[in-house]
Amino acid sequence: MTLPFDLFVDTGNLSWEKSVAKVVEDRDVLLGSYDFPAEHWKHIRTLNPIESTFATVRHHTRRTKVSLDRKTGLAIAFCLMKSAQKIWRKLDGRNRLPEVIEGVEFRDGRRHLQTAA
Repeated sequence: MTLPFDLFVDTGNLSWEKSVAKVVEDRDVLLGSYDFPAEHWKHIRTLNPIESTFATVRHHTRRTKVSLDRKTGLAIAFCLMKSAQKIWRKLDGRNRLPEVIEGVEFRDGRRHLQTAA
C-alpha cells in the first residue's frame, strides 16, 4: 500500500523538485504528530494556540486609550485570560497524558508495544 506521503514524493514533477526535497528532508517533523495518541492530533495540529490566547488580550489592551504601566497591564492580561479560559476546549484524550509524560511510544496514534529483545 502506497502512503500519501510516498505518493506525493513519487509524483512530484520537476517544477516541484525543491519543494519535494524540503518535504522529504523535514518528514520527521511534519509527521511528528503521529507519535502521539490519536485523540491529541487535532490539538497538536491547531495553529498557534498560544498566539490565539493572547489575541484577546492584545485586542483589549489596544482598544483602551490608557497608558498602561507593567502592573496594570499584567492585571488586565490576567483577568482577560481568566475570563477566556471558560470557553477553551478541554483536551481530548487527557487520560492519555500520563503515558505521554512517561515517554510511552506511540506509532500512528496507537500505543506501540515494545517487544523484549
